[in-house]
Amino acid sequence: MTASSPLRTSSRRASPLGRRRPAPPALVLVAHGSRDPRALDTVRALMARVRALRPGLPVHLGHIELNEPLLTDTLAALGGTPAVLVPLLLARGYHVKEDIPRMAATAPVPARTAGPLGPHPLLAEALHARLLEAGWPPAMDDTARRSTAVVLAAAGSRDPDSATDTRRTARLLAARLGVPVVPAYASAATPAVPTALRALAARGRHRVAVASCFTAPGRFAAQCAARSPWIASAPLGDHEAMAGLVLHRYEQNLAAPWRSAA
Repeated sequence: MTASSPLRTSSRRASPLGRRRPAPPALVLVAHGSRDPRALDTVRALMARVRALRPGLPVHLGHIELNEPLLTDTLAALGGTPAVLVPLLLARGYHVKEDIPRMAATAPVPARTAGPLGPHPLLAEALHARLLEAGWPPAMDDTARRSTAVVLAAAGSRDPDSATDTRRTARLLAARLGVPVVPAYASAATPAVPTALRALAARGRHRVAVASCFTAPGRFAAQCAARSPWIASAPLGDHEAMAGLVLHRYEQNLAAPWRSAA
């Protein structure tokens, strides 16, 4: 990494001579935006948890669409402070690959984009915890396991990398639960949640939970949960593992070599 990296330069620690430590780059949470008012409350709660975990780190919120503040406005208000944008998205896709990097490239401050939150073991931890909250049994005998499965319900994307990431998250969750976990989608990809449920029933898996692979409440999350024949977990929201994962992506991005947006 070169000494000219604006983000890395701004995150240096104070020297032994006692010079004032520069402010760290801002962490900007990037939410998609939703017409469901609960979504904004949820991402604000997640932002508050991130701030509590890292006092002194400037943490902001910006939306791609539908809610304020919009990401462009958040970046414009940073007053010259460099920023790392952390998408509150759980797999790669158009927003992660195109929308957010384009906004970062045209920002009035040095800005770069971290990877999506998934796949990662911390994401699987949050999914597992939400299932337990919904009534997933903490222990299960072999007979119960043979009839049990999970549908991992995600938004869906036409980008094949999105499905690859969701399958990896499903494998991480299956390793925790000890039962099959099948990815399914609300739109733009297959299988749909009802199709996955029918396929599992045909295999003798009649006790099937729907694990909500959504950051916040919204239409897709509600539609997927309503299909569950057993239990459905809540969106991941401000679970502590999600806050830890946001900070991990921030630190991971800071540690990466600087590449100009040009």
